[in-house]
Amino acid sequence: MSTETPQPIDVVTLFMAAMEKLDYDTAMTLVSDQCEYVNVPPIPTVYGPDGIRSVLEPFFAPTLSNEWVVKTTAEAGPVVFMERLDRHQLAKGWVELPVAGVFEVHGGLITAWRDYFDFATIERGFTENS
Repeated sequence: MSTETPQPIDVVTLFMAAMEKLDYDTAMTLVSDQCEYVNVPPIPTVYGPDGIRSVLEPFFAPTLSNEWVVKTTAEAGPVVFMERLDRHQLAKGWVELPVAGVFEVHGGLITAWRDYFDFATIERGFTENS
């Protein structure tokens, strides 16, 4: 049995794979209880697995499918940068959102997650395709 702590990039990759499938139960096992999740306004900053779920479950409720197209990843110590194209299939079509995500991982758990994107792009896409 290995007791080696996984590399930060591996933790983030596993987390994003679970989130793509909206497997919150698996994804949240990779998040610390104190994790700070920061999104662009008007989305509030929340903390821990329950806070993250409180924001993301309603947001993703209308999606039929999700796909994260990872463009670039970089790791520097505990920090992982992930540039991606988040694709959300809604009733009337796909919505695409370029996102830059920054994660901090300590002890095999995500302790901070910050996503940067244009809120108007996602708001318009969800309004037109729901």
